[in-house]
Amino acid sequence: MSLEPWLAFVAACIVLTLIPGPSVMLVVGQAMTKGKKAALLCVAGDVLGGIVLMLLSFLGVGAILAASAVLFQIVKWSGVFYLAYLGYCQIRDARNDIDGFAQNHDTSSALGSLWAGAVTAILNPKAIIFYMAFVTQFIDPTGNMVLQMSILTLTSTVVVAVLLAGYALIAERARQVFQSKRARKRIGYTGGTFMIGGSVLMATTR
Repeated sequence: MSLEPWLAFVAACIVLTLIPGPSVMLVVGQAMTKGKKAALLCVAGDVLGGIVLMLLSFLGVGAILAASAVLFQIVKWSGVFYLAYLGYCQIRDARNDIDGFAQNHDTSSALGSLWAGAVTAILNPKAIIFYMAFVTQFIDPTGNMVLQMSILTLTSTVVVAVLLAGYALIAERARQVFQSKRARKRIGYTGGTFMIGGSVLMATTR
């Protein structure tokens, strides 16, 4: 793989990640309601989900998904309802148990944060389109396929991890400013709203 297509791929990854989408909304929501650790675990899950999509793309699953409008819609709407449900649960927890929702998640739902990030990434239509239809445009069919796949996967992983972690840290800093019970309750509502907003973005992706 030459330098020019690689740089173009890096730019595409940066733009795709910086534009607020379901993954960004989920990470910000996690950071604001559950803290930095949960948000970074969510980022790790998103990265793992991206790697899964890359592998599926290289195995040709992307072509199957792109050819089946029904299958694509099933995957898309599964993601919509899943992220909306996470947002609803966050708002419910903030309303019913302010202290509990602020404390319990740090110790008991690390796996849940990781899982939420991975599932949201895998079911995100924007990510599906990028990884399964767009990534192959950067591969030279005459070159070493395994090496190129490895380079693209590593590049995507680093870019997504760094940028999403940046979103998480910024949101977590904002969370630290507000420590009163009323403020934490509002943060819970805001975080849940971000997640529901991410589901809306999923729903409007074509």
